[in-house]
Amino acid sequence: MVQHEASRDRTHSAQDHALAVLRVRNNALALGLLPTAIAVVLFAGSGGPAAALRWPAAAVAVLSGAVAAAAGLTIARARAAVTPTIEVTERAAPALHGLIRELAERLDVPPPSAIALTPDCDSWLEEPPGPPPRRPAGAVAPVLVIGSPFLWWMRVAELRALLAPVVAGTGPSAHPDIASARRCLRAWDACAGLATGVSPVRHPLLALSGRVARTMLRAAAGHSAEMERGVAAAASARAQRVDQGLRLLAQEQAGLAYAGWDRLLTRVALPAWRIGRWPRRLDAGAVAALTELSRRDRLAEGFTERLAERPACDLLEEPGAVDEEISRLAARLFHGVPAGPGAEWAPVDWSGYPEEVVDRIWRDRAARLFAVLDAAETPTLDRALRGLADAASAAHGTDALAARLGADADAARAESPPAPHPASPPGGATPVAFPLQAPRSDRDLLVEHVAAAVCCAAADTSNAAPGLDWLDGPVLLFGGRRRDDLSVPVHRLVDDGDPEPLLDWLSDAGVRPDKPVRLV
Repeated sequence: MVQHEASRDRTHSAQDHALAVLRVRNNALALGLLPTAIAVVLFAGSGGPAAALRWPAAAVAVLSGAVAAAAGLTIARARAAVTPTIEVTERAAPALHGLIRELAERLDVPPPSAIALTPDCDSWLEEPPGPPPRRPAGAVAPVLVIGSPFLWWMRVAELRALLAPVVAGTGPSAHPDIASARRCLRAWDACAGLATGVSPVRHPLLALSGRVARTMLRAAAGHSAEMERGVAAAASARAQRVDQGLRLLAQEQAGLAYAGWDRLLTRVALPAWRIGRWPRRLDAGAVAALTELSRRDRLAEGFTERLAERPACDLLEEPGAVDEEISRLAARLFHGVPAGPGAEWAPVDWSGYPEEVVDRIWRDRAARLFAVLDAAETPTLDRALRGLADAASAAHGTDALAARLGADADAARAESPPAPHPASPPGGATPVAFPLQAPRSDRDLLVEHVAAAVCCAAADTSNAAPGLDWLDGPVLLFGGRRRDDLSVPVHRLVDDGDPEPLLDWLSDAGVRPDKPVRLV
């Protein structure tokens, strides 16, 4: 009872700020109608000196009304860029839908109108797509978006505890004033974004609409922040009594999932995406990465014991198919890979990752290194090391070689750029790609290419083989065991021109630098 009263109080506070946001909209509308009101007053008057102003005022009223109506329509129709999601229908996950409905009933709030998954470690409520009149009947509640790694890593009870405050937000979100205020804010923000950098001469209406939208956003900024703060507080207060003991544990698991997911994307998925391959079971890979992280990190001791409990992905009818769809979406979202399979882009299973991704990356980099060293005809590691040592001992060091290598890499990327995004979703909103890593320097590229050539020589002349580490990505294995001491001798060669540490490493590993390196 106390939680419900606190929730109601915070909802009322959010409603007050929502009304303040709507007053900003109404004031702007009144300002746009002011010339019309003045013209009406002049025409309603009995005459006198003001009578001469009637028709000029009418002309101004018509012109300003037309501009205001056009600007208002432009703002109302603006749609912000959206993050694509995968809808999970009730047929595809009846158990998941049942869990969310039961949770909404316990919280005494409307259930979400739909459930969707996103390839990210976050969960939120999202307005259903399309303007209100076009929505299907009954779809007034927001859509629940769940981060897919949560489903695969978390147990059912943990997921329910994690989603309780999110689902509780459907109560205040369904309030008409709050919903209207949010629609206004989204439209203003979208229009302001669309008008950024637009020339007032070439697109006067959009530039004017953007300026009006930015003005209203500034006027409503304080109230919108307080409204969202009140909505979040109301949802949190309402969810206090649901799975209270598990909520802290669920938050810890969410933080762990974020760390493992980030490592998996940047260290494992990104190398595959860069060569046109997309791992087809990213969420299953996240479980492997998080299990490995739990094993290595002393702070995560005991987390693997949870794996005996039922995972939340069991709430899906076909978790493997959903994982594959999410993995394809992740490639599209984070790297620009098209949503559908194409001639160049192909999936790769985890079992084939070392040979199909790691080995290919090494061979491509080694071939490029031998090309810039003019040693492609006799590609032995000995010759490459001599060329690198000579370059390092010159007056600008290996900088010129690194710059040439970087230029070649840029040219190769320009010849086969990522495919553009698919057609925009309804409303004109376009998905955007989010870069995972900052661009690498030319020297970093040179180090990578030298290490790749060494790995190729090791795989060709010793018992080494390409491998996959769930947290670090491509690795070199000797007899099935990882060897990660290659970085220091490679840096000594590239930075100082000293090949001796690397030669000692090769001798210790049983690698023959005099033998040709296979480049394809």
